[in-house]
Amino acid sequence: MLAFVAFAAVSCWATSESLHLLLSSWPTIMCWIVTIGFFIIASLGTKMIVDSLNQNIYLEKRGLRLIGGIIVVLIFWLICSMPTNTHTFFYRTVINDKVTTDVSTTRGYLGQIKNNTNNKTQATVKVNELKNSVDVLLGELEAEIKNEANPGFGPKSKEILRKLAALLGVDKIEPLTFKGTSKQDREKLCDAYRTKIYILADSKATNIMANILTPNADNLKEVKTVDKNLALVKKYIGNGTIDLNNPEDMTGDNGVCDKLNEGYNTIKKNRDFVNFSSKSDEANYTADNPVTKVKRMISVFDVWEDFLKGEFAGHGFAFWIIISILVDIAAFIFFDLAFRKRED
Repeated sequence: MLAFVAFAAVSCWATSESLHLLLSSWPTIMCWIVTIGFFIIASLGTKMIVDSLNQNIYLEKRGLRLIGGIIVVLIFWLICSMPTNTHTFFYRTVINDKVTTDVSTTRGYLGQIKNNTNNKTQATVKVNELKNSVDVLLGELEAEIKNEANPGFGPKSKEILRKLAALLGVDKIEPLTFKGTSKQDREKLCDAYRTKIYILADSKATNIMANILTPNADNLKEVKTVDKNLALVKKYIGNGTIDLNNPEDMTGDNGVCDKLNEGYNTIKKNRDFVNFSSKSDEANYTADNPVTKVKRMISVFDVWEDFLKGEFAGHGFAFWIIISILVDIAAFIFFDLAFRKRED
């Protein structure tokens, strides 16, 4: 009996912790009452199975007891106790890393919005593409001017100037009045066109950078507030003010999940200013109803769903399944030994 109570206490603690995370509005005592009741029923179910298989005792309706015991064990142990125990053991192993990663990733995207990193990067790419295209056309223009078979500025050169004008967003680039076909004259002409085109290219680049799309003032204020709150979450976890194993700290008002949820929704609102590092991140942060990675860790259903999808490969989830099964089986064995039927 003592051994049963010891192993049952471990199992019931793990189940009640999982239930309290999932149903944070429930008082702790209620979670314990439900857990203990379910575990005792599951233990009685295993006893029904053992007794029905024991041929050394007299038992009425042996077959019905066996079926009833199996049903009870399936409902109260396999569907309730074992999954929740595994959830608690696994949750306590990985939650610190999960919260750290989720907060860090979310703050990274909020930082992109604050600093407008994404649009600045896109603008820089456009400027670089512009300069590369200008250099290509300038190379063609210089080659045409220096062409020994047809030296000087001719119809082909004028066509290149028209392409440069379109690229630089100007109506027309007037040909220079400089004349001469000697090698020195052509070098001077190329230098003059290069200087003129680069001045236009710099002006175009300045316009591109000046017209970067930026978040409106209200959104930017919200982003800064949400980012500051997440910075405080990180600080409070570090100094122990927030206990990641405490359901109130995780799912209560202004808890970790609330602060992360604010971050996800703010990022969704400003998605045009974010360059997501992966397709999965983009899907998570821009979903109709974003669910944070930490929030999924709170729910035993979501954790098992993610496990079945292969999301926890290499995180030791299978090990905690085995531990959960062994703890409960040990409790059931000691229960059956304590209350086993003996031959009259």
